[in-house]
Amino acid sequence: MGSEAVGVATTRKQVMAWGLWDWGSAAFNAVILTFVFSVYLTDAVGDDLPGSVSASSLLGWALGIAGFVIAVTAPVAGQRFDAAGRRKWSLGLLTFATVGCMAGMFFVRDQYQYLWLGLTLLAAASVIFELANVPYNAMLRQVSKPENIGRVSGFGWAMGYFGGIVLLLLCYFGFISGDGDTRGFLGLTTDGGLNIRLVALLAALWFAAFSIPVLLAVPELPSNQRSRGKDTSGFVGAYRELWRDLRDLWNADRRTVHFLIASALFRDGLAGVFTFGAVLAVNVYGIAAADVLLFGVAANVIAALGALAAGRFDDRIGPKPVIVFSLVSMIVVGIALMAVSGPVMFWILGLALCLFVGPAQASARTFLARLTPAGREGQMFGLYATTGRAVSFLAPTLFGFFAWWFGADRAGIVGLLIVLALGLAALAAVRAPERTMVVDEG
Repeated sequence: MGSEAVGVATTRKQVMAWGLWDWGSAAFNAVILTFVFSVYLTDAVGDDLPGSVSASSLLGWALGIAGFVIAVTAPVAGQRFDAAGRRKWSLGLLTFATVGCMAGMFFVRDQYQYLWLGLTLLAAASVIFELANVPYNAMLRQVSKPENIGRVSGFGWAMGYFGGIVLLLLCYFGFISGDGDTRGFLGLTTDGGLNIRLVALLAALWFAAFSIPVLLAVPELPSNQRSRGKDTSGFVGAYRELWRDLRDLWNADRRTVHFLIASALFRDGLAGVFTFGAVLAVNVYGIAAADVLLFGVAANVIAALGALAAGRFDDRIGPKPVIVFSLVSMIVVGIALMAVSGPVMFWILGLALCLFVGPAQASARTFLARLTPAGREGQMFGLYATTGRAVSFLAPTLFGFFAWWFGADRAGIVGLLIVLALGLAALAAVRAPERTMVVDEG
């Protein structure tokens, strides 16, 4: 399968506008999903939930349902974005729908009666946000050239990390830090969870503001002529078209299918590193709970710098060597992490681990972009989202299994390393994309 398309002249303004969406999206990833609102739901809103089912279990189930919906809808959604030539329009609609869900979280008070509202909004926002990433990732080749696609992808990931750093610090010092009935330098009351509800509102405004530039600076693509005359009417018709395209993809170039499988494995391992990092920091290495957020900020800084640096290597030697080197390095550091103890060693080796997360994520995106035929980026990145969700249970399941089997959270690291190793082995068999590529006509 080739990647031939007509070249497009991109500008620094378009690249910056595209990267600002990643900067803004950290409001959902870092603040809502990871560090603030999800914790608020389980520790405050659902703290006195009656019955035997915990709020954490309900949160897991809600996000599991959201993952299933994403896996089912992402590939056909991307296909229809391409066919209609409405990639930018779709990005705008899905982004502001996510923003609406985030703003709605302001009404989730810290009483268990509001837990279902919070879970519903979080699950819905997760689905819509992941679908928004499909047209966003598909725009990568609109804002890059063959010689700089790696740097542009790395720049986008770095912007996401840096955006998360700035917003987390703002939320922490302005809304969360301190004790008593008022928090942060704004002196906000904690009554009814107001300080956290205002964080959700700030996150929504942050995402909305930084999503606007890409909608103004990057042009829409024309309708994909390839899809004309094919049955893409309705959900069932879109799936018929999807299966035809998958069959053609398998017959034409199986390495794209193989890469989607390999990337699903190692991306799940990468996600597991961040997901269980805080748990390990507190329960195994003795880092104070109050310092976990500071470690998260440092981890984002390191991952961002790694993504920026690796982008240049991606353009020079291709994405596969960058991913392979990153995964091998993470496995080596992970093994060393299992043998040490104490906060200092966790800070050193934990940050070393994060150094290679950004490069692997950014180069995985460019790997697929280099393989994808012009006009089918949305569909391929829809499949990228779907395959990632299809195996997203592996890292958490293996982490939990090894922690249970050996009776120690530290042993859970073995599960993460196994997933990374499986992804590395699968990637080793995938032929690297050709270095020559020209990009879409915008």
